[in-house]
Amino acid sequence: MIEASHFYEAASPGLEADFLDDVQRVIDMLCEQPKLGRSVSPALRRAVFPRFPFSIIYAEEGSAILIVAVAHQKRRPGYWRVRADR
Repeated sequence: MIEASHFYEAASPGLEADFLDDVQRVIDMLCEQPKLGRSVSPALRRAVFPRFPFSIIYAEEGSAILIVAVAHQKRRPGYWRVRADR
């Protein structure tokens, strides 16, 4: 995520803040509505960012969410699947 935010800042000043705002916005939405994301395995869900080609892979843990990955949608797809075996 840090690498992505630096990439966006280099591409256009201020874009890093927009990316980080989107990350926080998606996390806030998931905290309010954990079922919002689409199921990708029995234990994991995915929520897609509205503006950037990223998604958050997460699990519901009681009244909280556990973020497994902030994943680029095109690069190394599914790399986070090994984290599902927890």
